[in-house]
Amino acid sequence: MPLTIDLKTAYRNAKDDDQKFIQNLALFFSNFLKEHSILIERTPDLKETLLEALQYLILISEVEEIEIFKICLEYWNILSAELYREVPFSQTTPYLLQSNQHNPPRRRDFYGTVLSKVRRVIISRMARPEEVLVVENERGEVVREFMKDTDAINLYKNMRETLVYLTHLNYDDTESIMTEKLANQINGSEWSWKNLNTLCWAIGSISGAMNEEDEKRFLVTVIKELLGLVEQKRGKDNKAIVASNIMYVVGQYPRFLRAHWKFLKTVVNKLFEFMHETHEGVQDMACDTFIKITQKCRRHFVTVQFGESQAFVDEILTNINGIICHLEPHQIHTFYEAVGNMIAASIDNVQQTRLIDRYMQLPNDVWSSIITGAKKSVESLKEPDVINNILNILKTNIRASKALGAPYVHQLLKIYNDLLHIYKVTSENINQAIRMNGPLVVKQRLIKSMIAIKEDTLILIGNYFSKAANVQQILDEFLQPLYTFVLVDYRDGHPDARESEVLNMLSILINKCEDRITARIPEIFDLIFEHTLHMIDKNFEDYPDHRKNFYVLLQSVANVCFPALLTLNATQFKLVYDSIMWAIKHTMRTISELGLEILQLLLRKFHACDPQASQTFYQIYYLETMQHIFGVVAECSHTSGLTAHSQILANLFLIAEQGLIKVPLAPEVQEPSQNLLYVQQFMGNLLKTAFPHLQDGQIKVIIEGFVTLDQDIAGFKEHLRDFLVQIREATGDDITDLYLEDREQTLKRAAEEKRQVQMSVPGKR
Repeated sequence: MPLTIDLKTAYRNAKDDDQKFIQNLALFFSNFLKEHSILIERTPDLKETLLEALQYLILISEVEEIEIFKICLEYWNILSAELYREVPFSQTTPYLLQSNQHNPPRRRDFYGTVLSKVRRVIISRMARPEEVLVVENERGEVVREFMKDTDAINLYKNMRETLVYLTHLNYDDTESIMTEKLANQINGSEWSWKNLNTLCWAIGSISGAMNEEDEKRFLVTVIKELLGLVEQKRGKDNKAIVASNIMYVVGQYPRFLRAHWKFLKTVVNKLFEFMHETHEGVQDMACDTFIKITQKCRRHFVTVQFGESQAFVDEILTNINGIICHLEPHQIHTFYEAVGNMIAASIDNVQQTRLIDRYMQLPNDVWSSIITGAKKSVESLKEPDVINNILNILKTNIRASKALGAPYVHQLLKIYNDLLHIYKVTSENINQAIRMNGPLVVKQRLIKSMIAIKEDTLILIGNYFSKAANVQQILDEFLQPLYTFVLVDYRDGHPDARESEVLNMLSILINKCEDRITARIPEIFDLIFEHTLHMIDKNFEDYPDHRKNFYVLLQSVANVCFPALLTLNATQFKLVYDSIMWAIKHTMRTISELGLEILQLLLRKFHACDPQASQTFYQIYYLETMQHIFGVVAECSHTSGLTAHSQILANLFLIAEQGLIKVPLAPEVQEPSQNLLYVQQFMGNLLKTAFPHLQDGQIKVIIEGFVTLDQDIAGFKEHLRDFLVQIREATGDDITDLYLEDREQTLKRAAEEKRQVQMSVPGKR
């Protein structure tokens, strides 16, 4: 196979066996070179052969078969990373130093020609930076979803990482390839939508990988050429493609935008023009770029810039109606979050309040007309158009609260009481529909929209609570109406009309207010706890969102309002305890992990709390807890919690060993000092009954090990795993999953180490 071959075309026309050969060749070269390249480099006779092998790998990299390209890319990534870390190296180091006795030849010099060809391949084949799916959610709303972890995005991340390393190794070469390919777009020799997209994605991917002066010069050239391309091209489709690529590129270079106000302002005004462009995707791209820019350059918009008479945000708010008039609702919500980012950057409270009033004027005017209509006839809140308007206003407020943070309270106070009245009326309408037509009515589009009003109201309130700066204001102004309208409604409503978001919002509230809300927890339990428990205690499947949020709420209470649990009567506390035990046995991993975290919290809190309360807890629940945990540990489906199980069991044995239980654990225990012996006997009997195939000697060693190792969690975990291996082997069950958690932790550590390395490279993000 000569090195002059057009392998891309040859592969396309080849038979299956020949295509398979090329894939195997890619695997052979990449794996062999990965393992042995240093050794080959040091062998003078093999240097030419090595360069030949790399040429073949470059040819294979051009083949239009994604799996083959991934094989090659992995090697180029490893090679470029190795060369980047070659010492000494910095951006100021000349690229091609002449070798002499003081300056030995560097590996990157040897690979220079090869790397230039690799740059060209990667720039030509750059993957799409993000995947946006337009989907219908469970409410029946059409929404855009930004995918975070798909094969296509992972390919982009790997290509970007490799190109950033390659750019650091020789910035001049990267720039000249990109400039040449841009010129070929202008002269038409390489013009196509696909080629322009891949080139602009590649240009966007190296932001931050060059010094500021180089970046400025390069970006000005790129934008000038692309703007010229817009003028040159005929047809709306062509113009729209070029325009969306300009938006993408400028959005990737916030450092440049921050340093050049006039350019930044021109870009934003251009984005506002594109917001009126009806070609598919252009408005979305304009709104996405606008929000990206406001996140990175927010202060510039609220400061009066040199030569300006007012802050740019004021200009935007004056013209807001004209800017957003052609946008779809979801695009308007993005626009509002972007402007909210600007207003949040204001450090002048008076200016900020004034801006918020102007910013929310449009949605507030529509809101006022809805409230006026509802006061005349509450039936208006059943009309589809009114419901849609309410939903859009709620979404606008949610995005505003997300962007503004604590200052959003100024807006929330204006609408809070009316918001809760609408929540209550909407909930009554849903409950009435369920009573008349049965629970399946919640699948109807109108009822789904009503449910969405309730959910969005709760998300909005929870958003504010999470970012609020004044806890006392929450307690004084927001809490009582919330109990009256939301929690009473939850208690009295049909289970299918109860919002799981109520539980999530309460968790946020409790975490924010901490011990200042402890006195109100019993009231929350009366209104929420049992009613939710009855929804989820029939099986492990029904109401999954309520189930998860219920345990998140319980975790928040145990963590920051533990004294409230001590005020519960025995029956109420038993309910709490039973629900935790039920969680640790749950088949959903998220629930079982939450249950284990809550149990660990409880044991810690009881250890540190009032002695009388802790002794009562130990007397009633110590042995039962031990029994429950061992029951879960022995089940094959719960091996992912082995570390938590070990920590809890070790803690329980340690409590008994250190004599922290001052009351007899059973009627047959004469003195508290005999508790440890009793626990060992109790556990021995438990194991003998559960695993009759175990010998007395084995059980004795197992129990002694638990007591001996109760202060060595790693040793305790190994001992527990050995015990599980014994019982699995006796029953012929698979033991590989007992090591699953360790493998997961190893992978997590490796991923974190890789992330730390990547963060140290300029341009990697």
